[in-house]
Amino acid sequence: MGDAPPPAPAPPVEGGGSDGAGPDPNSHRLSPETVSVELSMGGDYYHACCGDPDPDPKPEGPQVPYIGNKEPLSALAAEFQSGSPILQEKIKLLGEQYDALRRTRGDGNCFYRSFMFSYLEHILETQDRAEVERILKNIEQCKKTLSGLGYIEFTFEDFFSMFIEELQNVLQGHETSIGPEELLERTRDQTTSDYVVMFFRFVTSGEIQRRAEFFEPFISGLTNSTVAQFCKSSVEPMGEESDHVHIIALSDALGVPIRVMYLDRSSCDTGNLSVNHHDFIPATNSSEGDAAMGLNPAEEKPYITLLYRPGHYDILYPK
Repeated sequence: MGDAPPPAPAPPVEGGGSDGAGPDPNSHRLSPETVSVELSMGGDYYHACCGDPDPDPKPEGPQVPYIGNKEPLSALAAEFQSGSPILQEKIKLLGEQYDALRRTRGDGNCFYRSFMFSYLEHILETQDRAEVERILKNIEQCKKTLSGLGYIEFTFEDFFSMFIEELQNVLQGHETSIGPEELLERTRDQTTSDYVVMFFRFVTSGEIQRRAEFFEPFISGLTNSTVAQFCKSSVEPMGEESDHVHIIALSDALGVPIRVMYLDRSSCDTGNLSVNHHDFIPATNSSEGDAAMGLNPAEEKPYITLLYRPGHYDILYPK
């Protein structure tokens, strides 16, 4: 496995968005009651998420839940058994380190939903109360950031409250505590899931705008819009795609490291295949570009691992 991404990789993009009904680009000026939580997708969830980026077989059939059941990695191998030999070999390499995956719906929000479930599941399993206290402090700072940017609190407070409630529910020892099955059920609930996604979107938007000078060069490389316009049109609305910029901002704002494994057709000139990955490590000083880009080696492996295939994110589970 590589310790760094391939040279100048194309930013991963989570497709979809045109089919999602959610807050419009000026959603931060509206009350939470105006936010639609009706996202209906059907048919091939990969196609709905990102079109059809490559000709390999993809699952078709019933609508995929927001968060799927845990599956053995062999289920992924079965999808590509008659597809690209490169992808088949890379899946074998993945199998050396990972034994399961959990799919997410391809509605343009798959990065945020994958992060949401993986983080809450981690807290449920570890009962790391120190981590909960740490992230709650970061969340308070995120609120201050949004307020400082001119956002009216009542336009985002419900989304923040929903995530905090879910975070507290996975801690055991009180009346509202939940277990693994209920966590899965709650993250499949449309209102709960979409509100938490909106929480992450506001956090991401606030971080990008707070550090506009750092993010502006990356945003200008993707679009001609300003940082503020980018956040209103490509970060805050439900169903909008996510790329490197979004992941960096969310990881830094919440202080949570994220590993992304790339399952694509890229191969090495030497003929030795490897599955590239990139670790997004929260910047100790977010004004330092290299740290914010996750270029410093992590002292410990990120506990959230996502599988990226062109246009889509799912959750990976290490052995």
